[in-house]
Amino acid sequence: MTTLQPSLARKEKFVINIVTLGSGGGHYASCNAICSIFEQSNTPYLIRVIDAGEIMNGLAKQKKIVDIYNLLGSRVEDVYAWLQKNNWTWLQLLKMRLDKLLAKLNYSVMVKVTEEYCREQHPDLVVSIVPCISKVLWEGVQRVKPGTPLVTIVTDFADCPPGLWIEPETGNYFVCGTEKAVEQARSLGVKEERIIKTSGMLIHPRFYEPIECDRRAERQKLGLDPDRLTGLVMFGGNGSKVMLEIAKRLECFREKLQLIFICGRNEELAKALRESQGIQKRFVITFTQDVPYYMHLSDFFIGKPGPGCISEALAMKLPVIVERNWLTLIQERYNTDWIQQKQVGLVIPSFHNVAQAVEQFFNPETFSHYRAKVAAINNRAVFEVTHILQQILANSYNTTVAELMEQR
Repeated sequence: MTTLQPSLARKEKFVINIVTLGSGGGHYASCNAICSIFEQSNTPYLIRVIDAGEIMNGLAKQKKIVDIYNLLGSRVEDVYAWLQKNNWTWLQLLKMRLDKLLAKLNYSVMVKVTEEYCREQHPDLVVSIVPCISKVLWEGVQRVKPGTPLVTIVTDFADCPPGLWIEPETGNYFVCGTEKAVEQARSLGVKEERIIKTSGMLIHPRFYEPIECDRRAERQKLGLDPDRLTGLVMFGGNGSKVMLEIAKRLECFREKLQLIFICGRNEELAKALRESQGIQKRFVITFTQDVPYYMHLSDFFIGKPGPGCISEALAMKLPVIVERNWLTLIQERYNTDWIQQKQVGLVIPSFHNVAQAVEQFFNPETFSHYRAKVAAINNRAVFEVTHILQQILANSYNTTVAELMEQR
């Protein structure tokens, strides 16, 4: 595993291309987190964001590539959102295998497209936050600009199934947020100097900003009790109808508990939660950029074991309750193992058991144990990654200058 050393080399303007994807939301969230740090730092970098999904959709409409989703009148990101919204996540493994197959079938076309973008934009660094395309990007960029560094940021706790993110036949750097991902990179044959370990997953820097407010007063503004145990329920940008079941099953605690529901873009779900409210107090909101604020007002988190939402909750010092069973997305199953290993929350076989899990948090000693374990997590990945990218750029620029000097 490599430790990059700082370099004094500078260039007037570095061009960084970040390749991301709309499906799932997590890819864009990681991209936005990186961009936000660069914007705040006032450094000489030109950041270009490239949506691989949009490119693929455009090529599919022109019938230049094979795209089963397009033939079905849909897009890959729409299929993912539909699976999440309807809790049909068991189909995700089939979708991932289909995505890998499509990547192989369209390999030569995508390499050529990468070449075209590289000739047009002349990036000094390419960053990928998308699985399955490390090899495509590597070959396309190196054909046009040999020596241009590529960085693949693994935005899952583990590469599952192996080889989805980590493609060792490239010269990419692989940024891994867990020891598990580092071990996978090694076992797949990635050179040690190409493996970079960070302290966790990328989350937006706003989750690190202090929130100066009176929690009790802010809870009252939302119609909640100022001193009651408060849980936050969230299932990504599209919500999930399982939130209705969670609300129903936690009604048994009546006045002892209150809940904040963040439903994403699912207006129908938000309406159903508001209309079904019983004695127990709840606050329901749809898509919001103020997730840190609502987490600040909460005591624990209930949701899917996604790498982003887990990391956000832990950054806001919330123990988590997640579900693991045959419906759990294959790429998120290791996340539940990690939660148990770190003792930062509870993993239950079904949200049918959510009341039993929440009941444990009413025990002060048990709750203090989980809160202490959560407090021990210090994820600074977004700051580490932006520093890493700057060092890779500087080192690459030094190497290029040195080679030119030798040629002279």
